[in-house]
Amino acid sequence: MQKIKSLMTRQGLRSPQESVNDLSPIESFRIPTKEELRELHEEPTDPQAQQEIINSIEEVYFSNDSFDIVKYELERLPPVLNLQELEEYRDKLKQQQAAVSKKVADLILEKQPAYVEELERVTSLQSGLQLAAVICTNGRRHLNIAKEGFTQTSLGLLANQRKRQLLIGLLKSLRTIKTLQRTDVRLSEMLEEEDYPGAIQLCLECQKAASTFKHYSCISELNSKLQDTLEQIEEQLDVALSKICKNFDINHYTKVQQAYRLLGKTQTAMDQLHMHFTQAIHNTVFQVVLGYVELCAGNTDTKFQKLQYKDLCTHITSDSYIPCLADLCKALWEVMLSYYRTMQWHENHDQDEAAVVSSDGNNVVGTEENSFDRNYVKKKLEHGLSRIWQDVQLKVKTYLLGTDLSNFKYDDFIFVLDVISRLMQVGEEFCGSKSEVLQESIRKQSVNYFKTYHRTRLEELRMFLENETWELCPVKSSFSILQLHEFKFMEQSRSPSVSPSKQPASAVSSTVTLFEQYCNGGNPFEIQADSKDDETEDVLASNGYESDEQEKSAYQEYDSDSDVPEELKRDYVDEQTGDAPIKSVSRETLRSRKRSDYNLNKVNAPILTNTTLNVIRLVGKYMQMMNILKPIAFDVIHFMSQLFDYYLYAVYTFFGRNDMFESTGLGLSSSRLRTTLNRIQESLIDLEVSADPSGTLTAAEERKEKVPSPHLSHLVVLTSGNSLYGLAERVVATESLVFLAEQFEFLQPHLDAVMPAAKKPFLQQFYSQTVSTASELRKPVYWIVAAKAIDYEQMLLLMANVKWDVKEIMSQHNVYVDALLKEFEEFNRRLNDVSKRVRIPLPVSNILWEHCIRLANRTLVEGYANVKKCSNEGRALMQLDFQQFLMKLEKLTDIRPIPDKEFVETYIKAYYLTENDMECWIKEHREYSTKQLTNLVNICLGTYINKKARQKLLATIDDIDRPKR
Repeated sequence: MQKIKSLMTRQGLRSPQESVNDLSPIESFRIPTKEELRELHEEPTDPQAQQEIINSIEEVYFSNDSFDIVKYELERLPPVLNLQELEEYRDKLKQQQAAVSKKVADLILEKQPAYVEELERVTSLQSGLQLAAVICTNGRRHLNIAKEGFTQTSLGLLANQRKRQLLIGLLKSLRTIKTLQRTDVRLSEMLEEEDYPGAIQLCLECQKAASTFKHYSCISELNSKLQDTLEQIEEQLDVALSKICKNFDINHYTKVQQAYRLLGKTQTAMDQLHMHFTQAIHNTVFQVVLGYVELCAGNTDTKFQKLQYKDLCTHITSDSYIPCLADLCKALWEVMLSYYRTMQWHENHDQDEAAVVSSDGNNVVGTEENSFDRNYVKKKLEHGLSRIWQDVQLKVKTYLLGTDLSNFKYDDFIFVLDVISRLMQVGEEFCGSKSEVLQESIRKQSVNYFKTYHRTRLEELRMFLENETWELCPVKSSFSILQLHEFKFMEQSRSPSVSPSKQPASAVSSTVTLFEQYCNGGNPFEIQADSKDDETEDVLASNGYESDEQEKSAYQEYDSDSDVPEELKRDYVDEQTGDAPIKSVSRETLRSRKRSDYNLNKVNAPILTNTTLNVIRLVGKYMQMMNILKPIAFDVIHFMSQLFDYYLYAVYTFFGRNDMFESTGLGLSSSRLRTTLNRIQESLIDLEVSADPSGTLTAAEERKEKVPSPHLSHLVVLTSGNSLYGLAERVVATESLVFLAEQFEFLQPHLDAVMPAAKKPFLQQFYSQTVSTASELRKPVYWIVAAKAIDYEQMLLLMANVKWDVKEIMSQHNVYVDALLKEFEEFNRRLNDVSKRVRIPLPVSNILWEHCIRLANRTLVEGYANVKKCSNEGRALMQLDFQQFLMKLEKLTDIRPIPDKEFVETYIKAYYLTENDMECWIKEHREYSTKQLTNLVNICLGTYINKKARQKLLATIDDIDRPKR
C-alpha cells in the first residue's frame, strides 16, 4: 500500500486512466488476462475474506520502495523444488495480488468525485493568478507615469514647509527658556508673600520644563539654579513650620502643609514639626526665665545667657518667682494650644479628604498613598502628645525645684499650687496624663513648705493660747465654717475660671475643656490672686444679738417649735446637701433644752473664741492645699490632727488637770481620754525647758517637731468663787473645743475622700480616739467647779454635830440639810449670773449639777460613815434628812434621776442587814471606801452582829481593800 501511495504522489494529480498508462513496466500493474479476470470474478467478494487475505500478506512487502520482490521470492525457494508446492504457493500469491488489486480499484473508484472536484478548483485558481498578473502589470505602468509627472520643485516646497514647522517649534522653545530665566524673580516675590505652595508648584513646573529642554547647553546651568532655589524654599518652609509652634494660624499652616505635600514630604514635615515643638518649649522657657533673671539682676550681663536652664532657675528671686511661673505657664500653654490646634486641623482635613475619596474612588493608588500618610501623621501626632507634655513637665519641674519655697507666704504658695494644679489639669486634658513628674516635684516642695509653715503655725497657736482670755467670740447663730474665706472652695461650683484651690473636691468638672474654652483666645493661667477685700465675712454678731427682734425674742419663753426652721431641729445638717442624719433629737429633748439652757439672754450661737476661729481658718488653709495637692493629703491631715491635739491638750492643761480630783477614783477621765492625752504629751509636747547640748541629733530633730506646753494667761482668774472659779472661761474653752470637734466631724467625709487608702486607718483612729473624746473633757473640767462651788467640808462639820443615837423618831430634819440646800441655791444663782455672760449649754449645766449632786451625796455618805453611835431612830432620821434633801433639790434641777441617789439610800439601809446579808452586801458593793464599810460594821456591833462576826466582816473588808493598795 505504501508503494502505491508513493507512486500516486510522484505522478501528480491525473486521471486514473492516465495514471495507469504512465506506470513504468516494473511499477505498473499488469493487465490481467481473461482467465485472470475470471478468476478475479470467481474470487470471493466477501470484504471480510478479502481483508483476511490482505492481512495474510507478509510485512516485508510493505517495507519500502527499494524492496525487490522477485529476488525475495527466489531466495525463499527451497533447495529441492516441489512443483505442487510451488503451484500452491503461486496460487496463494495470486489470491493476495488479486485482493490487493481489487482493494486498490475500489479505493480509486471511491475517491473519483473528490478528485474531479479538486481538479476543478486548481483550474479556477490558475485563471485567478493569470488575472492578478495582468492587474499588477497595469499598476506598475501607471506608477511609472505618476513618477514621471512630479517635479523637483514640488518636493522642494514640502521640504521648506517642514523646515518652517521646525523653526516655529524652536522659537517656542526659546521663549520658554527666556521665561525660565526670569522665574527666580517671581519665586522671590511668592516667598515674600508666603505663598509656599505656589512657589513650589512654579519651581517644580520649571524643573519639568527644564528637563524637556535639557539638550540645550544653557539649560544645564538653569536646572542647577532651580534646584538651589527649591532647597532654599524648603529651608524657608521649615522656618515657617517652626512659627506654628508658638502661634498657630490655620491659613499659614494650610499653606505649609500644601507645600510639603507638593514636595512629597508629608512625613518629613511631621518629623520636623515635632522637633520644632521640642525646641520651642526649650527656647520659650529659657527666654522667659532669662528675662526675669536679667530684670532682677539689673544689668544685661551675658553670663546668664551662657548658663544652663537648670542653673538659670536658681537665680530667680522670691519676688519674681510667681510672675515668672505664671508667664512660664502662659508661654507653655501657647505651645500646647498650638499643638492641640494642629491636631484639630489634621482631623478636620482627614475628614474632608475621606469625604472626597468616598465620592470619587478612581485613583486607587493615590488614595492608598494618601491614606498611609494620614495614618502616619495621626500616629505621630498622638505619640507626640505625651512627648510634648513630658518636656513641659520636666521644664516646670526644674523651675519648681530651683527655688526654696519654704519661706513663702501662704497665699503666695497657694497661688503656686493653683498654677501647677491648673497646669496638671491642662496635662490631663492634653494627653490624659496624671502628671507624675509635676506631682512629685510639687509634693516635695509642699512637704518642705508645709513642715516649716506648720511649725510656725503651731508656735503661733501656742502664743494665741497663752494670751487667750477665753472670752466669747460673738458670732451669729447661723454661723458656719463654710462662710469663712478659707472654706469657700468647698461650696463654690467648679468651673475653668475658678482657681483649683477654690474648687470643691467632690465637684464634677465641666464638660467644656480648657482647650475648647481658650481655643480662640485668652489664657487659663491669667489667674489673679483672690483679694479678701472683695467679699466680707458676715459671721460676727454686733452686740451678741443678730438683731433687736432677736434680743426681744430671746427672753420669750416658748414651748412650741412651730416657728423654728426645720434645719435647726436637727442635731447636724449637711451644709452642702441639707440632709440630716438618720438619728435626730426628739421634740421633747428640744423643748427641754429650751427650758434648761442658761441662754435666755442669747440666741443659740456657737461658743468659740478667737483662737478657735484661727484654728478653723488654719484647717481651711490646710484643706485648700490638700485639695490642690492630694499626694500630700496624709501629711496635711496629720498636721491638722496636731492642731486639734494641741488645742485639746491646752484646754485640759489649763482647766482640767487636777491631781487631787483624779485620785478620787470617780472615773472623771475615761481611759480613752487618758490614753489620748498621754499620746499627745509624748508625741507633740516638748516638756524639756532647754535643749541638752549633749543630746543626739535624732533627739534634737524629734524635739524640733514638738511644741512646748502652753501656760494659762495670768489674766484668767480661776480662783474666785463669785465667778464660780472661772466657769465662764471654762465653758468657753471646753465648748469651743467641742465645737471644733464638731467641725472636724463635719469635715470627715472630705478628709476621707482625699486620704490614701493605706493611710485611712490613721484618720479613723484620729476620729475615734481623739476627736470623739472632746466632749469627755467636760467631766474633769467642770468637776473642779463642782468641787469648789459648794462647801462640802462645812457640811461634814454640821453633820458631825448631829446626835444620831436618839431614842425617839424625829419629825424634823437636821440643820445641815438646809445649809446644803442653801449652798445649792447659791450655786444656782451664781450659775445664772455666769449664764448672762456666756450661754451655758444643756449638757454643761447637766454635768455641773450632776457633779455637785454626786459630790453632795458622797459627802452625806461620808458624814454618815463618821457617826460613832447610831440608833434605829437615828437611822430613820438619816432617811428623813435625805428625803427632805431630795424633795427640795428636785425643785432646783430638771435632772432625773438624781445621781447617786441609790448610793446614799443603799448605805443607810445597810444598817438593817444581818450578819450573812452584811457579808454578801460588802462583797457586792465595792463602790464604798474601806472607812465607810468599816464604820458600818462597827456601828452595827451589838445590834445585829456580834464581835466574832465583826472580826469576820472586817477581814472580808480587808481582803477587798488589799488589791487596791
